[in-house]
Amino acid sequence: MSPDPEADVARLRAIAFAFPRTAEKLSHGMPVFFVEKGKTFAWYTHDHHRDGRSAVLVKTSGADEQDMLVARDADLFFRPAYMAHAGWIAIRTDLPATDWELIATRVAQSWHMIAPKKLVETL
Repeated sequence: MSPDPEADVARLRAIAFAFPRTAEKLSHGMPVFFVEKGKTFAWYTHDHHRDGRSAVLVKTSGADEQDMLVARDADLFFRPAYMAHAGWIAIRTDLPATDWELIATRVAQSWHMIAPKKLVETL
């Protein structure tokens, strides 16, 4: 688990709020970032169901992309409980050298998948 989950959330918050019309709420005790009408594009989990991990969850294009990411680095990526079936992937933030640039890229991709097309076109 991350030794400083609040610092992780602060970094994720800075990334997420770089996108227009982003809002944050708590859901099931976890920070969730969404755009217009509650369309979620990122979550932060810390010891979710006592799994011993801290992670940022983002949307993917589906099972094939999830498989590719996990095959590429199974220590970094995992399928989050209850959400993987809906196309979500988890990126660990509790490893020795968290790659926040990678996380920022994946959050951006997630936002672009979730945000209304007219909003995406304004960027």
